[in-house]
Parts: sequence; structure tokens; C-alpha cells
Amino acid sequence: MKKDKIWLSPPHMGGNELEYVHNAFDTNWISQYGSNIDEFEHSLESYLGNNSHVTALSSGTAAIHLALRLLNVEEGDFVICQSFTFVASANPILYLKAVPVFVDSEAQTWNMCPDALEDAVRYCIQQGKKPKAIIAVCLYGMPFKAEEILQISKKYDIPVIEDSAEALGSKYKGQPCGTFGDLSVISFNGNKIITTAGGGVLISRNQEVKKRALFLATQGKDNEEFYNHSELGYNYRMDNIAAGIGRGQLETLEEKIIARRKNHDFYHELLKNNENIDLFSAPSTDFYSNYWLNTVILKNTLSKEILRDKFSQNNIETRYLWKPMHLQPLYKDCKFFGNNLSGTLFDTGLCLPSGTNLTNDCRNRISEVLENEIP
Repeated sequence: MKKDKIWLSPPHMGGNELEYVHNAFDTNWISQYGSNIDEFEHSLESYLGNNSHVTALSSGTAAIHLALRLLNVEEGDFVICQSFTFVASANPILYLKAVPVFVDSEAQTWNMCPDALEDAVRYCIQQGKKPKAIIAVCLYGMPFKAEEILQISKKYDIPVIEDSAEALGSKYKGQPCGTFGDLSVISFNGNKIITTAGGGVLISRNQEVKKRALFLATQGKDNEEFYNHSELGYNYRMDNIAAGIGRGQLETLEEKIIARRKNHDFYHELLKNNENIDLFSAPSTDFYSNYWLNTVILKNTLSKEILRDKFSQNNIETRYLWKPMHLQPLYKDCKFFGNNLSGTLFDTGLCLPSGTNLTNDCRNRISEVLENEIP
């Protein structure tokens, strides 16, 4: 008999989600207004601290788009973006007809390389246009080198959009991810550490920026008795039902972080003597990762296709690492700075099951594949 599927990172309910969803129905707030939205935002602001002002939106992609709008990115502007990421980090640049400039990873965190970033900034300035923004990503939950990236940001006076879509609960030197950028983004897609089914937030540093974000996210309606619109807005606000799910999920966030990190400990113990597989781990105690996804690099003769096929035969989901943006057909003509480390990672890497509801039986099945079927 075929065994149940082990998913890569499935949603995991915490217990009170349905209560908050029922409240939305009972009060008839089935819209983009209601107490769930307010409470979800306030709870996240309390969790993040550091003068965080949260706007709940329909997706992390919408949050990046709004961040670029808030920084007045326009057609023809340069925007520097980490290449090793999901396409949602970069696509909003094209929404505004701006010009993406991609930067490679460094080996310790797999995130934006500070040296390549500075090369990219200098290139843009030489072209006569300083970049309007830097989009730095906390990949797979791992914080980027915040001190070095922010130092370059300050040196050239270029704001940072922190894409912590995958990094809620991660920290750099004790400071929560989601609080480093001039504007920051977190995703609550169905596969994230907590979910609102779909959704995200934009985090700003002051209340006025939040007000502006909310204005743009609700169709840009002017403050009039009637529907008056003097500039382009969007239908980007999170709804009260999704926020209710988020409230319930947020109550169990710490438990979910512990569970994800426990998964990492499991893989570390399993693979510590394996000469063919390296587990991606935090480079030092400065980096506290939620280990949203556990990822490995394959060495010697072991290929990602072979390992993925072995897992698939055992009804276990895995996934290739993100294909870098500079290697995507959509972005093939964009400028890229770096040594293609991200391309090498894509060629040799794999994401392993990392859900917060991973059971001991699941771990045993994963162990069997890695110990018995891999040379």
C-alpha cells in the first residue's frame, strides 16, 4: 500500500484559527475591514518591535510592489535585486517598468553579496542614475549580512527593501528579520512558517508611511464623501477572514519556529558524516534562522535529479533550489554582478521536507532514503 505523501512545507493549523474566522462570519465583516485585520497587524507590530508599522495585504508580492511605489520608483529607474530568490522578489520591478540589476550570492548565507552589490551600485551611478532601491532577501529563512548591506545603503543613500518573505521568526544579532529595511516584507502564503492562506504584510518605520501604504492598497480613494481618485491605487488589502487565520497562526509562531529548528537538528544529525551531502546551516551565532526550508548541496557524483527521484519514489516531496533571476528567460538581458555562485547552488541543491507537522514516522522514512538509497 502506498504511504501518505510527505509534503515539503504544508500548512499547519494551530487551533484558534476557526474561532477567529467564525467571528468574522458572526459579525458579518466578510470584507477588507474588521477586527481580525486590526488585531493581526497589532500583534505583528508587538512581535517585531523596533518601531514597526504593519499593513496587512493580499500577498508578499503586493507588498514589494507597494514598497517600490512608496520609494517613487518609476519607468527607467534602476532597482538592484538579489538574483537567488523567488521571482516575486523581482517581478514588481517590471510592473513599474523599472530596470532590474541582479546581484549574486555570497557563500555563507546564500544571500546578497556585499562586494557584488557595491559593484552594481557603482555601475548604475556610472550610467548616470543612482539606483532607487536595493531588494535584499533572507533566503529560506536565513538572514542576510545586514550590517554590510545596510552600510552600503547608507554610504550611497539608497533605501533597502527587506524581502523577509520566508524569514518570520529569524534574527540577526538578536534583531528580528522584518525590521532591517527602510521597508520590509513578510509572506503568509500557504507554505510559509505561518499562513493566512495567501497574504503578506508591508512593514514601515513610521505611521505616515503606513497611512500612505494603506491608501495605495485600497484603490487610492481620496478622503472625500464620494469616490474620488486622484492617483493610481490597487486592490491589495488583506480580508478579515484571512487575517483571522493569521491571528490563530501567530499565536503558535514560537512553537512553529522550534519545530522548524528541530527539523534542522534532525537533518544535521542524519547528515553529519555523509560525504555526498552538505546541509546549509547558519554561519555563526549572529544568524538565527527559522529554517523555513532545510536545504542541501550535493557533492561528488550525486545529482539533485537522482536524489529527487529517490524521494519521489517514496512519495516524499522535495524541490530544487530557486533558479536565479539572471538565469531566467524573463530576465536574460538584465545586468548581473557576481561569480554565478547562485547558479552553482541551483545546479547542486535541493530543498527537503521541513513542515512544522513533520512526525517521527516521516523522519524515519526520510532517513531510509538518505541512508539506504544514496551511495
